[in-house]
Amino acid sequence: MNSRLPTFDDVVAASRVLSQVAHRSPVFTSQTLNKRLEAEVFFKCENFQRIGAFKFRGGYNAVANLSAAQRRAGVVAFSSGNHAQAIALASQLLNVAATIVMPHDAPAAKKAATIGYGARVVSYNRHTEDREQVALALVKEQGLTLIPPYDHPDVIAGQGTAVQELLEDVGGLDSLFVPLGGGGLLSGSLLSAHALAPECAVYGVEPQAGNDGQQSLRSGQIVTIAPPNSIADGALTLGLGKLTFPIIKEYARDILTVDDSQLIKAMQFFAERMKMVVEPTGCLGAAAVFNEIAPVRGQRIGVLLSGGNVDLSAYGRFLQTA
Repeated sequence: MNSRLPTFDDVVAASRVLSQVAHRSPVFTSQTLNKRLEAEVFFKCENFQRIGAFKFRGGYNAVANLSAAQRRAGVVAFSSGNHAQAIALASQLLNVAATIVMPHDAPAAKKAATIGYGARVVSYNRHTEDREQVALALVKEQGLTLIPPYDHPDVIAGQGTAVQELLEDVGGLDSLFVPLGGGGLLSGSLLSAHALAPECAVYGVEPQAGNDGQQSLRSGQIVTIAPPNSIADGALTLGLGKLTFPIIKEYARDILTVDDSQLIKAMQFFAERMKMVVEPTGCLGAAAVFNEIAPVRGQRIGVLLSGGNVDLSAYGRFLQTA
């Protein structure tokens, strides 16, 4: 795999690749929230992106940049759901065979969508097996090209196009809050923010139960953790990537955490006040803003809503929670 750190030039190149394929997702605001926080909050709604999440950007950019020989051989990816769907759809659009390694307990809706896009799914137990080793065995056995969910220069560059669009659409921001799992979205967002709004303070936000990113930034080196337990299933990574961490370390203002109850309240707000379905992982940045975990009052604030793919039965339970 190419281990070169991507730059904003790669984000610009990715935006050209995606220009006729990805949706330019909308930016929404809430006057109720703005009054409450005495701020201007701009939500970049990647829950309206293709496959229902920002992951389509990086997934498509990575598959599109494969060589002809790699396309013929096919690709493999490992994912709890959104990266799986992104690679499956990108591969379908580009006529590439895709195999996806998914945890046995992945949300049913995400697994069904992945299969619906034509990918072959290989299941594993995330508590007892290493998903990367399962995927690497397929690389060795079948000659597939591995496209990891975040630690890949083309994936990072593709994810950075979301904040590139946000800043083009709304102008400069004082602060930006981005969900954090393995760091693909955050590192790509940092590249765009540093180039287009260098004074903007960029925060990564991860589940309190899985704060490996926060620990890594504090210690100055990648910290790995045991499998965390949180409803933010898209952010349950064990550590940041070798490509994502250096970018985060250089440009991120801080890494914040929120708990599951704060995520549920954010989901309820989006459903009740903004009429939107946002998955728990997609609410990470918003929950940090709602709870003012970093300074927000009097500011122009950007928030990445990273996705809207949530199992409907679970979603119903979340909305009914007091």
